[in-house]
Amino acid sequence: MLGSGRVAVVASSVSSPSFLFKLGPKTHNFFSSKSVSFGSSALFSGGSLLITKSQNKVHRIFSSKGRGMDNFGARASAQPLKKPDELIDSVETFIFDCDGVIWKGDKLIDGVPETLDMLRSKGKRLVFVTNNSTKSRKQYGKKFETLGLSVSEEEIFASSFAAAAYLKSINFPKDKKVYVIGEDGILKELELAGFQYLGGPEDGGKKIELKPGFLMEQDKDVGAVVVGFDRYFNYYKVQYGTLCIRENPGCLFIATNRDAVTHLTDAQEWAGGGSMVGAIVGSTQREPLVVGKPSTFMMDYLADKFGILKSQICMVGDRLDTDILFGQNGGCKTLLVLSGVTSLSMLQNPNNSIQPDFFTNKISDFLSLKAATVS
Repeated sequence: MLGSGRVAVVASSVSSPSFLFKLGPKTHNFFSSKSVSFGSSALFSGGSLLITKSQNKVHRIFSSKGRGMDNFGARASAQPLKKPDELIDSVETFIFDCDGVIWKGDKLIDGVPETLDMLRSKGKRLVFVTNNSTKSRKQYGKKFETLGLSVSEEEIFASSFAAAAYLKSINFPKDKKVYVIGEDGILKELELAGFQYLGGPEDGGKKIELKPGFLMEQDKDVGAVVVGFDRYFNYYKVQYGTLCIRENPGCLFIATNRDAVTHLTDAQEWAGGGSMVGAIVGSTQREPLVVGKPSTFMMDYLADKFGILKSQICMVGDRLDTDILFGQNGGCKTLLVLSGVTSLSMLQNPNNSIQPDFFTNKISDFLSLKAATVS
């Protein structure tokens, strides 16, 4: 364990330019392709950057593979949730993933409204965190409303918002631009944060006419490329983003998430944002800075915003390698629901090393199990 007040840097072994991280009132420049040190310790491993500020707090800012490093030791097997009241009483805040937990596609999962109402009646703070970057917080607020759920914009943290919040946290220059491979949610959050951007859905119809001697040029003022889920993904975007990252000095490569699959409908799984990020990784030979789960950037942000102790948080999600790892990286209790992408057989597979504290079928089990206990 790192001592209080020490800073540990674990940098990627791949080639990538410097990037900035704000620690207190100062902005520090870290080079992920070089041996670096800050304070009293510097460590290296396959593609994660760890910062500890004080009191043994570890902030995981960069995770190239979407995996945490706190799970190298064996964890006890997950326990079925049998006494929901004990879990509810042990925490102040519940963080919920959305896809596969609250809804699937545009269909609400059974029992969600009653469960959320019960938790609110007990004075619990509810926060909704999603890796889906296609919508802004305001747009997600409208989706909750359409589904009959009363959730404020302040309770919603999407990876589109996280990308803009991260750029603000490092004092990204306002005279620089952001090239977006993604959808409207990222554009709206960048605009609200006051950043210049280009790309997004409007580049979805652009094609490259490959003539002899053709040279594609990129805007030299692009200082960051943000990649999220993109249904309008094409070769133009791949090439433009690649040029910015490889040829613009110091250009950041930011991913909203590396999810393999997503729930566009409730009928099946669809290729997720990780497929778009993977294409840019392949063409640039660079690993991205990930601001969505399981990176703890959003966890740190909301803990600071609401003044929440992480030990008083329960993370509820349907994915082991994003939701549950997100909670574990942040030092929270974790509950896996089997209403999304993870099945019981996947959880209990001997090759799976990510074990939540508890698992249950769906969040409405908070109600049915409680009723069964009473009766």
